Amino acid sequence: MEERLQKLLSAAGVCSRRAAETYLTAGRVTVNGEPARLGQKADPDRDEILVDGRPLAPRAKPVYILLNKPRGYVTTLSDEQGRKTVAELVADCGARVYPVGRLDLDSEGLLLLTNDGDWAQHLLHPSHEVEKTYHVSVFGPVAGAAARLAAMTDLEGEPIRPARVEVLRQTARTAVLAVTIHEGKNRQIRRMCARCGLTVKRLRRVQEGPLKLGNLPSGKWRDLSENEVEALRTEG
Repeated sequence: MEERLQKLLSAAGVCSRRAAETYLTAGRVTVNGEPARLGQKADPDRDEILVDGRPLAPRAKPVYILLNKPRGYVTTLSDEQGRKTVAELVADCGARVYPVGRLDLDSEGLLLLTNDGDWAQHLLHPSHEVEKTYHVSVFGPVAGAAARLAAMTDLEGEPIRPARVEVLRQTARTAVLAVTIHEGKNRQIRRMCARCGLTVKRLRRVQEGPLKLGNLPSGKWRDLSENEVEALRTEG
């Protein structure tokens, strides 16, 4: 059966669908000896599909991983600057997996990785709006900060959906907040806090949809159960 090459590369565990577009435009993929085009379809049972001159591997067994990402790791498979990557932490999982979304270098906590492009695409698509909850340690004018953050509807002129904010702990100048957002714009929570005069000391993702980080140690990963995979598939 013919399918788009982006989907075939993703299903074979070569890369994400988005990265597959780069593979195609760079001429790294050929079909029956001819350079592949963006949007082209092919049948892996009938056509010869090569990536960097090597045959496309059979469709990979789906792998779904929850990683507790530590600080100091970039959410990529490789890094030109030589920084540590999350790929190093899941190198023993037995498959080539890629991150579903991202966490900043200085952020930590729940990060999903998979080789299932359709599942990843579902979670990342804006229409599904999978909720993500973060525990955020802040310093500064914390009195009333939760209400100010929850009332925010734009960020530097860009509209955002209101966050849910709960105070977990608070002193005169520090607080730990549980912040739940839907969109995950670039450094959204850090930018929201900065607008309220707050300095983020620690930012940790603890929940994505129905999935919770729990007590998984930092730097460790575990496989998702079938129920967890399906629960996220139907989320949103």
